[in-house]
Amino acid sequence: MELHHLRCFLAAADELHFGRAAQRMEMMPSGLGRQIRLLEDSLGVKLFARTTRAVSLTDEGVSLRRDARDLLARADAIQRKFRDAKPMAAARRFRIGAIDSASAGLLPLLLKDLHDTRPEISVQLFEDKTVRLMPKIVSGALDMAFVRPPVRLDRRIEFHPLLQESPVVALQQKHRLANRKSISLAEIATEPLIVPDRRSRPHSHDLTMKLFDRAGISPQIAEVADEKQTIVNMVSAGLGAAIVPRWTSRMAISGVRYIKLRTDAPREETGLPLAAAWLRGSRDPRRDAIVALLMSRLAAYARSA
Repeated sequence: MELHHLRCFLAAADELHFGRAAQRMEMMPSGLGRQIRLLEDSLGVKLFARTTRAVSLTDEGVSLRRDARDLLARADAIQRKFRDAKPMAAARRFRIGAIDSASAGLLPLLLKDLHDTRPEISVQLFEDKTVRLMPKIVSGALDMAFVRPPVRLDRRIEFHPLLQESPVVALQQKHRLANRKSISLAEIATEPLIVPDRRSRPHSHDLTMKLFDRAGISPQIAEVADEKQTIVNMVSAGLGAAIVPRWTSRMAISGVRYIKLRTDAPREETGLPLAAAWLRGSRDPRRDAIVALLMSRLAAYARSA
């Protein structure tokens, strides 16, 4: 039995709906179900009674819910105690997680300014998707992360909104529209479109769908891909166009042009939100210094987004 198994169980016990519980845990429903089955196997009991219409706790599930909540509260308190200890904080690097576009656009600017102003703070950077970064904040594997804030916020995590990243159109360099300064959705309405998988990149996927829906256009979806770099490589190969965050243009992939997307929608409806996130209630003077520097330079950073 692992603590992660218990966290998955509690999410399902609170929601009594595996889809909502999986969303809360930022994971796939099948993955959540697998964690709960492992927990049931290790305990030798059934924790949920499932029918085609509803999910309910068994008597053993009700008993475990109370014990698991107490156990996880104690485990989190122990984790915070040692993570916040000054000797440990001073001995290791400050661990920052970031989604790919933030790693390409925001982090180089921020880390350069941090090196110039606070050279004593050593940083270790981890790049991943929001759905994989969030659990690492909760577990203590990351001290801070730059993520797309989920629709349902985890109460254990503090979110600090930063900026809205503009979308741009990625086209093969040889495309007939590649020399334009801006492009409307109507001009790419008949183009094969490469979109991100919603399960791993819900913000980017939903923004693409929302923009086309608002324009009254049905997108011609040709391919779905998980990784941003894969999407851009597919554009480079001439498989279609893609709507991507502006900072994606800083990725070193040849044969692709990034063009401003022209739309009459307000910025708050067309941008991709970026937030800083850390464990609620945690203390770290290095994080406070980084956040203070970030906020003092945010207007300059946002101009490139």
